Amino acid sequence: MYIQKIIIENFKCFEGKFPLELNKGLNILVGDNEAGKSTILEAIHLALSGWIYGKYLGSELTQSLFNSIVVKNYLESLKTETKLEPPSILIEVFFEIEDDSIKALFEGNSNSTKQKACGIQFLIAFNEKYKTEYNILINSTENIDSLPIEFYEYSWSSFARDDRLTPKIIPFKSHLIDSTNSRYQNWSDVYISRIIRDFLEEDEKIKVSLAHRKLKNLFSKETSITEINEKLNNEENKISDKNIKLSVDLSSKDAWETSLITYLDDIPFTNIGRGEQCLIKTKLALHHKKSQEANILLLEEPENHLSHSKLNKLIQYIKENHNDKQIIISTHSSFVANKLGLDSLVLLNKDELTDKRSETRIDKLSPDTQNYFQKLSGYDTLRLILCRKAILVEGPSDELIIQKAYLKEKSKLPIEDEVDVISVKGLSFKRFLEIAEKIKKPVVVVTDNDGDFENKVTQKYKDFENCPSIKICASENTDLKTLEPQIVEANKDDLDTLRNILYFTTSQTAFFQIYETVM
Repeated sequence: MYIQKIIIENFKCFEGKFPLELNKGLNILVGDNEAGKSTILEAIHLALSGWIYGKYLGSELTQSLFNSIVVKNYLESLKTETKLEPPSILIEVFFEIEDDSIKALFEGNSNSTKQKACGIQFLIAFNEKYKTEYNILINSTENIDSLPIEFYEYSWSSFARDDRLTPKIIPFKSHLIDSTNSRYQNWSDVYISRIIRDFLEEDEKIKVSLAHRKLKNLFSKETSITEINEKLNNEENKISDKNIKLSVDLSSKDAWETSLITYLDDIPFTNIGRGEQCLIKTKLALHHKKSQEANILLLEEPENHLSHSKLNKLIQYIKENHNDKQIIISTHSSFVANKLGLDSLVLLNKDELTDKRSETRIDKLSPDTQNYFQKLSGYDTLRLILCRKAILVEGPSDELIIQKAYLKEKSKLPIEDEVDVISVKGLSFKRFLEIAEKIKKPVVVVTDNDGDFENKVTQKYKDFENCPSIKICASENTDLKTLEPQIVEANKDDLDTLRNILYFTTSQTAFFQIYETVM
């Protein structure tokens, strides 16, 4: 039993429909900032549980959940005669369920594909019962500059058209682990205490609570505290007609959770290194009851604050202990991708021109390209995915010249503009371009013509000639086969300077022999 596919529509960065197929076991979401990795995790968790930002949606239903472009178009339409309908958010989760009795409850064609499938719809939409109030609002002279979120509701339904669905009935339980969350003050203490609370059995929680109550009683009976309380209530210092005293707060059911802190080797948890904090939070979260009950684990950037050795330890732990669950991990780390396997990689990209998101997988590439990248270390693959733009060159010499030319033209290095210059072997260009084409990544190839421009350039890259995001740069002069003669040709009017730069200062004959060879 696992999630086979999701469709996200108008949720946060996703404008329109965004479909994503998932593996049964491990899925690694890789992409640049704002590619939508975290949003995918949030969408899955929201659809299955109704929770977002650590709270139930009821208190967090705001305009910020909607795609900003969709909201902008809607608000602008209210100023015209052709007003758009209020936008909605749709998250569809397609299940693969083997148990026929459970499958029957969720199977049908009530989904956006209109095809028979098993799953649920989660919808945030305008509530029609407020139609009268809404019409009064949009037809008034008042300028509407925000979504009328007060007229919205959210609901679940199955593909079998059962609209009485609630998260408790959904057979899939998700657990979102984000050890970097700092949404609340003293989050580390609260987070770790909450996890430990969930880790404990009920009788153990009662024992902690009783011990905490005994501490309160001891505190109140302490001589110094008694004297201070008497001082607060004597006639000279009286500040109220009521009795005032210092004590420990036991008014809430779980008072111990907020007043006790966790120690590691006698050091408060908040004072240990952030990397160790992340490791402990993640491992504890993977172990507590919600994780044990969940069949979907969602991990947000587990590499945060972790060294390679610590990260390796965590990844090995995940692989060894949670192979029976469907795991979806978001990451920027090529180390994570390499260790967990390129066959689990989901490559996400944001198109700078349209702001649309796209995705592809290694297994969607041609068999030869799949084989190539599975043998490759994976680092260059992720460099291509994570940069804003890329320049592919044949070797280190080409890379140095491109870096220098860019610096001379722009007064800064390519990487400062998020342009990555990647050195790949000539035969590998097409492998990288196949990925670039699928995720619409802007790429320039700088290559040799090898004395045959028609076959080595035109025909070789013919498959990409209509791809607007890919540009091939090569000299059309077949006499200048490679980089070396092109350098000489470009500097033929000042060969002495070139000779000095190349350190042929003592032997002009040797230099000109090389010159004659390359030309």
